[in-house]
Amino acid sequence: MLRGLSTTAFYSPDFEATKRWYTELFGIPPYMDTPAYMEWRIGDYQHEFGVIHSQYAGTPLAMTPDPATIGRPAGAMIHWHVDDVPAAVERLVAMGAKEHDPVHDRGDGFITASVIDPWGNVLGLMYNPHYLEILASMKGTS
Repeated sequence: MLRGLSTTAFYSPDFEATKRWYTELFGIPPYMDTPAYMEWRIGDYQHEFGVIHSQYAGTPLAMTPDPATIGRPAGAMIHWHVDDVPAAVERLVAMGAKEHDPVHDRGDGFITASVIDPWGNVLGLMYNPHYLEILASMKGTS
């Protein structure tokens, strides 16, 4: 039934600042850029990462609760695989994110952490050996 991540969507009331911040983080501009929604395709599987303008919270465009409307980070915890969790946290904090959950060694090679972006969204980070195993098994297949 669940076939894989499709889109992670965050909210922001300041689209231009958000676009600059995530463009710097991802190293590419959004491929979709409208007044209501912008989206990047990132990572090994080109997963979709979107940002919804906060003015659309509570409308049919809204896919998740806006953290600003409930006063705290909200939504599901989505962890993105990174090769070096401490270095990723350090970079994100240097870019203005706040540490949410510090780096944890979860055992068996799994390492997690999370930060809160400047607009109140939780961005999870994980070193995940299973992710790397699946990626390696996919190489050379079409």
